[in-house]
Amino acid sequence: MLKGMFSDKEFLRKLLRLTFPIALQNLMLALVAASDAVMLGRLDQNAMAAVSLATQIQFVQNMMLGAVVSVVAILGAQYWGKNDKRVLGEIFGISIRQSLVISILFFVGCVFYPEYLMRLFAHDPVLIEIGADYLRIAGWSYLLTGVSQCYLAIMKVSEHASRTAWISSTTVVLNIVMNAILIFGLLGAPEMGVRGAALATLIARVVELVWAIASSYQKTYIRLRLSDIVSFNWGLCRDFWRCSLPILGAYLFWGVGFTSYTAVLGHMGADAAAANSVAAVVRDLMCCLCNGLSAAGGIVVGNELGAGRLERGKLYGDRLMVLSFVVGLLATVLVLLSIPPVLYYIKLTETARSYLVGMFVILSIYMIGRCVNTIVINGIFAAGGDTLFDFYSLAICMWGLAVPCAFIGAFWLNWHVLVVYACTCLDEVGKIPWVIWHFKRYKWVKNLTREEL
Repeated sequence: MLKGMFSDKEFLRKLLRLTFPIALQNLMLALVAASDAVMLGRLDQNAMAAVSLATQIQFVQNMMLGAVVSVVAILGAQYWGKNDKRVLGEIFGISIRQSLVISILFFVGCVFYPEYLMRLFAHDPVLIEIGADYLRIAGWSYLLTGVSQCYLAIMKVSEHASRTAWISSTTVVLNIVMNAILIFGLLGAPEMGVRGAALATLIARVVELVWAIASSYQKTYIRLRLSDIVSFNWGLCRDFWRCSLPILGAYLFWGVGFTSYTAVLGHMGADAAAANSVAAVVRDLMCCLCNGLSAAGGIVVGNELGAGRLERGKLYGDRLMVLSFVVGLLATVLVLLSIPPVLYYIKLTETARSYLVGMFVILSIYMIGRCVNTIVINGIFAAGGDTLFDFYSLAICMWGLAVPCAFIGAFWLNWHVLVVYACTCLDEVGKIPWVIWHFKRYKWVKNLTREEL
């Protein structure tokens, strides 16, 4: 399989041309969280932990927006493979309409009711107060995020992934620079602490959206038309919701599940919350390559399926399955190698440091399952519209196993922090055999396009 993969120049060219820009975009976005953790960690442990807890609200928002953006990738890739740009523009309009509804809801909650939201994740009044200060400002950026994500998604499927990487990279660099200036009060700016981190995020999101809109007016880009937002193509809307509802359910299961993990560890004390916040940043950094390969692989497979070349799409899926294990093993090694530098740069109490080392060892095993499941479920299965499997697997493995074990262990049985953390990692590792079995059934090999819309 590997020999045939490396001899197929067309497959490698398509995959690499998409993977590196998308992985870079994911990496740059993860670097924002990393820079927040590093800079706020140098400032104060409570500031770092509070912002980590506060950003879980955006994490849930991103899960909901992800359902919308994922359908742009699924249907968009197939219609782009079919060379139907008219329908692609209508998909763009539907995605903008849905993302605006989600973004407005989270904007209102974060800006006007931040204390109530923070109480979902922490009982420490200091962490609640700091997190609420962050959300009052960062909430304005949540209003823009959904629209910019739709613009970037439509660029990826229409062969402009490199532009999305440029936009994300530049705005992330801007975000990091503004973080340093506003958090620590450099270059004559006021020292704002966590509010500075929030303001830096808002500035970066404004620049990102303006740049994305300006790019859409260039030749060969898909331009958003008002008629595509306000009009309803009922056949396409049905296809959109048929794909998005299972993804939304899966994303909410996954997002709320991950948020509950953070809440559980947050309630186990400031040391556990701080160690988990650092481990989460490292985890997200390590997932950048598998996220990029998942998105790129889904587009490549979707192009072939939409063009009616089902056997080639199946072959590309087989190759991506092999690559998922290779990337997972690479991530395992990188997590273990990152332990010394992370401990050197982040200021933590001795208890938090001991928790962090144990979490990294557990995380190194978890990464194999995370990479395989992300690439296969979110990339290959989604490319052919097989979106229900993710929902079922999360319902059983996360909500039937991992979440109950973590809650029971933390609140009833008083297990050690590391045992509870290991419980939060059970789902990804445990469902690998099920994922492989479902993959081999090839239910995902489908052409989703319609002849007339």
